[in-house]
Amino acid sequence: MIAFEVKDMSCGHCVSTITRAVQEADRDATVRVDLATHMVTIQPGSADAATLAAAIQEAGYTPVALKPEAE
Repeated sequence: MIAFEVKDMSCGHCVSTITRAVQEADRDATVRVDLATHMVTIQPGSADAATLAAAIQEAGYTPVALKPEAE
């Protein structure tokens, strides 16, 4: 699981844009977005965190990678 905080995500349109950008970068990715906490979590298919972060940036947002929690 890859997680980003995206503080400049503020509305449903932002959620749709980020989801679409991630899925274009990785067709098999599962994207979950929590608008209230500005969190985007991704279960990637084949893309790495850098590729997914770049896709979010290219969509116009500022992703900040979060370290995975210890399991």
